[in-house]
Amino acid sequence: MSAPVESFIRFRVGEEDVHYGGGLVAGATMMKVFGDIATELTVIHDGDEGLLRAYELVEFLAPVAAGDFIEARGRIVRVGNTSRTFEAEARKVIAGRPDVSGSAADVLPEPVLVARARGTTVVPKEHQRRG
Repeated sequence: MSAPVESFIRFRVGEEDVHYGGGLVAGATMMKVFGDIATELTVIHDGDEGLLRAYELVEFLAPVAAGDFIEARGRIVRVGNTSRTFEAEARKVIAGRPDVSGSAADVLPEPVLVARARGTTVVPKEHQRRG
């Protein structure tokens, strides 16, 4: 692998993602984002979406709520014959401020790490078109 393979996603958490009291979002929302990152990484590296095999590590480190903006980044850290190990992190960069008004938000002076993961995807040899 010559250049590092990386992925970046930025999105706003919506009211439809709220699952718990206080407007909190379920960790499954971050898991979906990490899955999307893994998919993009294997498309870039192999020309195929691959299959997510396992997460070796998932940590939820800070709460996420409706109105927050999240930036998630991932990269392939190891390449096997068919396996691709990736690491991903999600950071809150804007926090919704429902205490001020329904549309208020603050750009955070420093992004807050909300979740991180390490996992493995598999791309069968016959599906690999690059790499």
